[in-house]
Amino acid sequence: MKHTGADTKRDAVVTAVERFNRLKRLEALNARVRGQFKDFMTQKELKTLREAERKENAR
Repeated sequence: MKHTGADTKRDAVVTAVERFNRLKRLEALNARVRGQFKDFMTQKELKTLREAERKENAR
């Protein structure tokens, strides 16, 4: 109960089940869309772009 902030045991269980179900839905979504975005830039490309923008804005 202390982790959920619930006043009753029932509220704590309901909160735990809701969080569990949300986590499982997000895991399923992630499994479905993983690898489907071919045109997204990599983290390295994003970092390079941001550095270039910072240099441009600093002028």
